[in-house]
Amino acid sequence: MTAAAPGTHDPHQDRPGDPPRQPPRRPPRRSPGETLARHNTSLGARGEAEAADHLVAGGMVVLDRNWRCDAGEIDLVLREGRTLVICEVKTRSSLRYGSPLEAVDERKAARLRRLAARWMACHDVRPDDVRIDLVGVLMPGSARPEIDHVRGVA
Repeated sequence: MTAAAPGTHDPHQDRPGDPPRQPPRRPPRRSPGETLARHNTSLGARGEAEAADHLVAGGMVVLDRNWRCDAGEIDLVLREGRTLVICEVKTRSSLRYGSPLEAVDERKAARLRRLAARWMACHDVRPDDVRIDLVGVLMPGSARPEIDHVRGVA
């Protein structure tokens, strides 16, 4: 290491009266729960994208994604012909905790029906028919996702 020229200051050396140097800041460590939540959010977003692509390839038209109100969220709102389709997407990376389709019970189905009514009211839409569908997406590592679409669950 060379010394600074006379009359100049080496920025790597502290001057008398300088405040003590602080070590470089590291990003905060994440708790295992935060890391898992981030993984689940990312997995869910990828699953919803896969589900939307699958449904569009089958002839549906996406009208809305992740629509939220004070009563909850609808993952996908689509149109199939003259039918409005409210779609719940459940994504899993394995079957360790059961099939993605097992995650929707009667209480969740009733909430989806209420959310469908809210979406239609907010968008002033009066379709001929409304259907609640469920798409289960299994994303095991680097393998292609397995997609299971169940029509009219509620």
